[in-house]
Formats: sequence, C-alpha cells, structure tokens
Amino acid sequence: MPGRRSPGRRDVVRGRRTWLTIPASYLVILIVLAITLVPMLYLIVGGFSTTPQLNSNPNSLPHQWVWSNYGSILSSSVFWQAIENSAIIAVVATGLAVTLGSTAAFALSRYSFRGREGVYLLFIAGLLFPANTAALPLFLLLQRLGLTDNLFGVALPEAAFSLPITILILRPFMRAIPGELEDAAVVDGATRIRFFLRILLPLSRPALITVGILAFVTSWNAYLLPLVVFTSQSHFTLPLAVATFQSTYTQDTARVFAFTALSMVPALAIFVFAQRKLVGGVVGAIRG
Repeated sequence: MPGRRSPGRRDVVRGRRTWLTIPASYLVILIVLAITLVPMLYLIVGGFSTTPQLNSNPNSLPHQWVWSNYGSILSSSVFWQAIENSAIIAVVATGLAVTLGSTAAFALSRYSFRGREGVYLLFIAGLLFPANTAALPLFLLLQRLGLTDNLFGVALPEAAFSLPITILILRPFMRAIPGELEDAAVVDGATRIRFFLRILLPLSRPALITVGILAFVTSWNAYLLPLVVFTSQSHFTLPLAVATFQSTYTQDTARVFAFTALSMVPALAIFVFAQRKLVGGVVGAIRG
C-alpha cells in the first residue's frame, strides 16, 4: 500500500537484537541478585537454627525454628552499646563531611581564583589513598592529640576520608546551578554566604543526601581504623563487636550467624529508604 514502508533489514536486525538483549539482561540481573541475596538469606536463616543442625546439614532449612539466638542478641547490652558507638561516630563523621565538603565545593564551584583546579585535584587525589595506608601515621597523630580510645578519634579521620567523594559529587552539582540565580540574589541584597545557605544548599539537597548516605554507611562499616584506635571493648563499633563475638563464640555458629545478620540491618535499612535519593544525587552530579 502507498504510504506504508515495509520493514527493512535494519529494523529486522534491531528487533532481533532487542529480543536477544532483554532475556540476557534479566539473566544478568538474576545472577547478580543470587550472588548478593543468597549469602544474606543463608546467614539469616542460619540464625534460626541450632549449631548441631548447622553442623549436620548446613544447607537445609531448620527442622525447628529457634528464636532464642536472635532474642539473646537483642537483649545483650554489648550489641546495643556497639550500635550506639557506631551511630555516634557515623553521625559526627557525616555531619563534618557534609558541612566541610559543601563549603569547599561551593568555593571550588562558584569562585574563580588562581590554583582552583589544583586544589580540586588535591582533594580528588585523596581517593587514591585508602585509610589502610594511613593507619599507622593516624594512630601516632591521634596518640599525640590524646584521642586514642576516643570516639572522636575515629569520627574525625573518617570525616576527612569522606571529603574527597563528597567534593567530587557536590562540585559539579553546584556548578550546574545557573549563575543568574546568584546574580538575582546579589541584586536583591543577599551576600554570597546567604546565597549559599538560602538558595544553593536547598537546590543541592539531592546531592547532599547522597554524600550524607555514603559518608554514613562508610563510617558505619569501617573496621581497620576503630581496630587501631580503640583498646577498650566499651568503645567498640558494630564491626568490631561482630569480630569479637565471632572469636569468642567460635563454636556457637548459630549465634554468630544471628549476631552478624542483625548487624546488617541498620545499613540495609538506610539504603532501602534512601536509594532513590542516592541514585538521584549521583545522576545529578554526573549531568552537572
């Protein structure tokens, strides 16, 4: 019929590729989910078993679901003390990283001065040096400052190590905000600091939430730095408490599974409730 175009070779090939790629994509997603979720489910279910059951048949469901493993952990003061320590350190580290990182990103994105790109690259270079390489120098520095076996002795370095990724995300996000807004604010009598606090920060909220989540989870899961700084178990964070519990109750595998499973809940809850904000902030920073 006139006006209708018969499907060409390109359209046929494109249709075949679509039908081939969609099942392949789902297969990859299923494989990634299996690799991620199966160990977690095995850990959670194992906490409802007894150690003899795990030793006799570790790959089967519990014959009788035992709730006392989780109950004993939830009633333990050691578990809640570790959560409190981790929360204090993570909140302080996140607050410092977001506050200092946002002010530094504001200066590096909205001000023009000699050496600006060099300062930015200096911050980004911090991504190349993990905390493991600085453990010994940090311990000696904290020892001189009297911050060993102190919660702030862990929170301050963790905030410093979160600054590079914070600035890396916030700078392009703030840079993408039109300069006309700043000009209009200046005409209305606003200073640059007021523009930063009243206009730039609210508009950068998705990126701020993203860097806050990253800093919080990174601090929450930190292991080496608390291990180096803390000596008394009353200051142990949750990762240290898990390691100590595993070494203490080596023979009680079911309770170790229960303790480890419960230790994952806070970080997983943060990711579940804030995943949209996290993705939105990263996408906005990339577009910027």
